[in-house]
Parts: sequence; C-alpha cells; structure tokens
Amino acid sequence: MTEAEDHPYVEWIAREARRPVITEAAARARIMELVRSEPLPSRRQTVWGRLLQPRALTLSPLASAALAAGLVGIGLFTGLFAFRRDGLVKAGQPSVVAPSVAALPASDTVVTFVFVGQASSVSLVGDFNGWDAKATPMKKLTPQGAYWSVTLPLSVGRHLYAFVVDSQWVTDQHAPLAPDDGFGRPNSVRLVGRGSSL
Repeated sequence: MTEAEDHPYVEWIAREARRPVITEAAARARIMELVRSEPLPSRRQTVWGRLLQPRALTLSPLASAALAAGLVGIGLFTGLFAFRRDGLVKAGQPSVVAPSVAALPASDTVVTFVFVGQASSVSLVGDFNGWDAKATPMKKLTPQGAYWSVTLPLSVGRHLYAFVVDSQWVTDQHAPLAPDDGFGRPNSVRLVGRGSSL
C-alpha cells in the first residue's frame, strides 16, 4: 500500500462508501410520488415534426465524394438547359455570359518566357523553332538589360528549350530540366496546357 492509501481519511472514505444507504419508507414514497406525477413524454409527433427534427448523418469518405460528384453533376446538367443551341440565354433566364472559346486557335496556347540576367543579346531556342538561335530573339524589359522576355504561341504538350545568352546556351533556372540532350547539356522543360501560361 502506498502512503496515501494508508492515510486515515482514505480509510474513513472507503468505509463510508461501502456502507449501505438506508432511506425511510416515507421519504421513498414521496420521491416515487413526485416521479409519477411528472407527465410522460409525448411519443406522437406529426410527420412534419419528425422530418424537421435535426439528425446526425455520418458518411464514409467514399460516400462523401460520390455525393459531392453527384451534386456537381446536377449543377452542370441543369446549367446546360439555361442556354439554347446557339449559345444565347433562353427567355426568362438570368443573363449569363458564355465563355468565349474562339479567342485562341485550338492547338496553340500563348506562353511567355522570361530570362533574368545581364546580357547584350538573348534569344530563345527550342523544339518549337528548330533550335534556331535567330528565330526567336527576346526583348529587353529594362534599359539595363537585366530582364528579357518573349511571348509566342505553342502547341499543347511538352517542349524542350534553352536561352542563348551572348552566344552561350543557358538553361532556365526556374524550370525543370530534361535529361542530357546528347550534346553534353540538359535542356529546360515547359509543359503547356490549354489557356495562357506565363
């Protein structure tokens, strides 16, 4: 036994806890009379009362994902009926601007390449221009020549490229590198998706 369990107060509390509870018969009768006088809870509820009663709903992650996908699908499906076949809003529908699809050619995406560094001339070379150092010259964005930029349309997909800085081939430090190109140096990689990419 520990020192705390051996304390006289602990022994007294344990004795009191083991002692049977004795109540007078009259006190017991008064308590039971009060309990019986309480009204019973109403078991009958209206249909609306049962429907509007808050309930906890537990869903598994898979069921939650399926429910979310279903709600998104319903939203997309009902949104399709807001437009006529010619893309105009049906009469009585709120005016919604339909997205313009003809802004860029379907196969091209506008991409901006930026080189940061001091140089007298910078050009962009890649699989999109036949690795020609004269095909895509870059323009100075600052008079000091620290920022160079060029914007051009590229087809959707993976493109290899590099910068030619003062006749030296340099990779883009802000882009992932492809494996060695067979000429002793790696090239930078640009993944192009639909839409504009800066």
